[in-house]
Amino acid sequence: MKRAKSLQKTLGVGLTLGVALLWVLALVVAVTVLRDRMNEMFDSALEETAQRIMPLAVVEIINSETPGQLQNIMPFAAHDEYFIYLVRDNSGTVLLKSHNADPAVFKPDFQTGFSSSASHRFYGASAVQDTLHIQVAEPLSQRQEALREMVFTLVWPLAILIPLCFFGTWLFVRYSLRHVLAFSEAIKSRDGGDLSPIQNHNLPAEVNTIAESLNDLLQRLRRAMELEHAFTANSAHELRTPIATALAQIQRLQQTLPAGSSQEQASKIETSIRKLSRLSEKLMQLAKAEGGRLLSAERHDLISLLRLIVEEFRRSYANAVIHLNVPDNESFMSNLDADAFAILVQNLLDNAVKHGHEGKPIEIRFSAQGTLRIINHADVIPVEKLTQLRRRFVRSNSQAEGSGLGLAIADAIVSGVGATMTIHSPAVNRIDGFEVRINFSGI
Repeated sequence: MKRAKSLQKTLGVGLTLGVALLWVLALVVAVTVLRDRMNEMFDSALEETAQRIMPLAVVEIINSETPGQLQNIMPFAAHDEYFIYLVRDNSGTVLLKSHNADPAVFKPDFQTGFSSSASHRFYGASAVQDTLHIQVAEPLSQRQEALREMVFTLVWPLAILIPLCFFGTWLFVRYSLRHVLAFSEAIKSRDGGDLSPIQNHNLPAEVNTIAESLNDLLQRLRRAMELEHAFTANSAHELRTPIATALAQIQRLQQTLPAGSSQEQASKIETSIRKLSRLSEKLMQLAKAEGGRLLSAERHDLISLLRLIVEEFRRSYANAVIHLNVPDNESFMSNLDADAFAILVQNLLDNAVKHGHEGKPIEIRFSAQGTLRIINHADVIPVEKLTQLRRRFVRSNSQAEGSGLGLAIADAIVSGVGATMTIHSPAVNRIDGFEVRINFSGI
């Protein structure tokens, strides 16, 4: 079964990704605008540099003692130049250049205004009736480096903001869903027998409708189960008296009938009435098991109770061989109702005797940790049949008499008190047998 997605996680991740995507989109727009604005500023600086240098270069060339000879402007101190320039005449002869200008970088043909190469951005201007030409160059790597620094400055906060945004979103979503989470925990903490309404205060409108429908369903289910339990209990209770009366009358009738076919028919009727009486008793036990009130305020020692139940069972089943193994001088205190525990053990022992091999011992073990194990010798039950034995009126392939309610009663009691029951066939570490294991720890 596919695991359900967490609404809290989905909202937290979704909102964080949404904010991150909006941040990235805003970043792309901002970088695009800033890049265009930066290019305008660099071009303006390039043009301004050419216009400032050109008059000074003309004066320097005209006043030179050796006209036509290259003059290299020496720097005042070592430094990185962001702009380099050349001044040439119409023949292309370089008359003046900055100290680290490489003529190979510049375009051989003179162009006025802005132009670009693979590595530089240029601005050209002319003076002295277009006889002197200046070109100022700027490395494009300078603009790229400035753009990278700007992008890095805008991007690196994301490494901090995204986790903070996720954490803040997670806290906000958790706070917003606190009543939904409390409602969910209230549902998960319920056992199978608790059908009381679930508190749905302050739930969001989208969930409140579901909560109201759930409580309405629980109320209807509780009413249906109460009617079913009441019908089962009342029917079984009301049948006890007429069954007992019928049994007494058939026994008196047997005493007056002569030996023969009439006596045999009366015996069969008596057997059927006894079966009906046992079924009535089982239905009474099932009604108690499913009707709740399986826990008491007073704590009982289950080990002492188990000794008494087994001793009583031995008197009822004289031919049964039962080996009881419990810790000496120890107790296991529990809030499990004593009558419910007796019904549970009696049904399991009754099953073990009826469906086990005749003459083979039944093992009963109760650990100090509260684990009850009842093991008998029996044929192995197929897995597909084993999974259905907890249902009402479902029996194994055994020919022994029974109503098919023993394990259903035991399962109802175990589920009602919050214990766990597992069944094994073959028994654990054996090649045959049937084992019921119940863990009462925590009750």
